Amino acid sequence: MKYVVCIPDGCADLPVPELDGATPLEVAHTPVLDALAARGRVGLARVIPPGMPAGSDVGNMSIFGYDPACYHTGRSPIEAAALGLTLTPEQVAYRCNLVTVTDDGIMADFSGGHPDSAEAAEAIAALDEELGGEVSFHAGVQYRHTMVAPAEWADAECTPPHDLSDRPVVGPRGPAGPKLAALEEASRAVLARFDLSATQVWLWGQGFQPKMPSFREMHGVDAGMVSAVDLVRGIGVLTDMEIPDVPGATAWYDTNYEGKRDAALAGLAAGADLFAIHVEASDEAGHEGNVAEKVRCLENWDARILTGLVEGLDRMGRWRLLLLPDHATPLTLRGHTDDPVPYLLVDSKVDGPGGVYTEKGAASSEVVAGHLLIKELLAHT
Repeated sequence: MKYVVCIPDGCADLPVPELDGATPLEVAHTPVLDALAARGRVGLARVIPPGMPAGSDVGNMSIFGYDPACYHTGRSPIEAAALGLTLTPEQVAYRCNLVTVTDDGIMADFSGGHPDSAEAAEAIAALDEELGGEVSFHAGVQYRHTMVAPAEWADAECTPPHDLSDRPVVGPRGPAGPKLAALEEASRAVLARFDLSATQVWLWGQGFQPKMPSFREMHGVDAGMVSAVDLVRGIGVLTDMEIPDVPGATAWYDTNYEGKRDAALAGLAAGADLFAIHVEASDEAGHEGNVAEKVRCLENWDARILTGLVEGLDRMGRWRLLLLPDHATPLTLRGHTDDPVPYLLVDSKVDGPGGVYTEKGAASSEVVAGHLLIKELLAHT
């Protein structure tokens, strides 16, 4: 038996006026996904537990079967793990976005123009050289980076920048707020010397390094994942999953869909029991309010991942597949919500009741806790 978890990040949505009140899942041409839903089981999962932030850290932790109420300590320490950083109990990690804030204080772009990773790394190195000491800056991918600070810097309330798109910025509050705000302000002079759209850093998502059992200890199988996002890869690092590098995996619209699919199939063929495929593009489209691109992302999933994936799995024997997003990213809101999301569970040999994989198709289903779905995937006759 082989298992696959497919995560189209943020793909769930609300009715979109430009689509005559439909959602991207409803209008996208996805014949393979439609056929899988017709033979599987469609349901509704709460991947964001009540009272927890609606982010990919919480949602993906749920999908991989780790109850966020037990294991989540913050977003950034997960990303730090992906960068190879080991935090001491006296250290806290912060997500360090490169962002574009206008002169009149509007969050124009939480992703700082999606800079090239190499160019961004040069800017982060300059920040570390000029503003580091008590804190340190560590380069990640594109606009997503990490700052490590003393533990007492953790006591702050910081708004995720993607929740402020085209709105007035809200600076850090709380006892550590002034220190964080001073760093953000000081970063403006450093970044001004680089040919970047970003105007400053934005610090948020702080936390201490979590302690998580390995995936095998937790679920009894050997697992791997493909993702271009440090936040998702960090969960894999913390749980001892195999994480191959995929050339051309960018965490953007131009990501290498086929490369991710082929890496997952290769990992399964080499002996892994389970492989997860994560694609960020649909979430980015939601944040940008880009209707056409979000539809295209779903169609790319179908034509460039699911088509060859099902064929490759059939050659290996029996398989089971779980597909769901880590949260919704509605185009009309350009941010995350904690609403339950549709999921699809398929068994290659045992047909389910059948259904339609859309928000409406799952709406009447009983809501299940997201972190329990992996157990359903792994339970079979």
